[in-house]
Amino acid sequence: MARRIPTARKTLTTAAAWTTGLVIFFPILWIVILSFKSEGDAIAPPLTMLSAPWTTEAYTTVQERSDYFKHFWNSVVISVGSTLIGLAIAIPAAWAMAFVPGRRTRDLLMWMLSTKMMPAAGVLVPMYLLFRNFGLLDTRIGLVGVLTLINLPIIVWMLYTYFREIPGEILEAARMDGATLRSEILYVLTPMAVPGIASTLLLNIILAWNEAFWTLRLTAANAAPLTAFIASYSSPEGLFYAKLSAASVMAIAPILILGWFSQKQLVRGLTFGAVK
Repeated sequence: MARRIPTARKTLTTAAAWTTGLVIFFPILWIVILSFKSEGDAIAPPLTMLSAPWTTEAYTTVQERSDYFKHFWNSVVISVGSTLIGLAIAIPAAWAMAFVPGRRTRDLLMWMLSTKMMPAAGVLVPMYLLFRNFGLLDTRIGLVGVLTLINLPIIVWMLYTYFREIPGEILEAARMDGATLRSEILYVLTPMAVPGIASTLLLNIILAWNEAFWTLRLTAANAAPLTAFIASYSSPEGLFYAKLSAASVMAIAPILILGWFSQKQLVRGLTFGAVK
């Protein structure tokens, strides 16, 4: 019989959850409100700004000044491309770590994760020189490559966790039936780990979509994604709050919509194997 939770505790927990959610969501809400104000109203005190009339002037100006759809397409190619290549590399790697005995697996995983702890600025100069010498500056291919390498440790770690939850006896049965290594990974392991793979894919698309450090420093115009699109409204003359907010809303809207529609799959994947 399930333990009954007191009404007061349920009410307190619900209120705390809503309060936390509103605090997290408030910056996005504030940006949306600012994007529908004029530049003069955007810098006014909060109460004055909120009572000012709403206008789409900032969105119109942003679209006239910048090619939004070009930056949007660059973001799609870079984020989706780097994630798919990362999955193609990480699935066999995570399979080997999860099902092939090895004393150094934990050490290897920790070494991979440690590469995420190094400040990106520490390797900026050598990365810039490599991109310049190989003609990869301001190219989508170059950004796909660097974002693949940046997020690869996270992809491997997540897939390794999901694969460890799959009983090894199933793979042994497939081998006894004559399955090759390729068939084992493609037709046995991968379908069973679809929730984990899907959540890994979605999470890494979000990470690549929001990556700003490398995209701002390795692009100029041709391959600039939406992060560069936002940064273009911060200039030495000052911050144009309404236009900057409009550009930010246009940049985050696609990934917010993706997250909204895929939240069930994402939660299912992140809790894969948590309940026995």
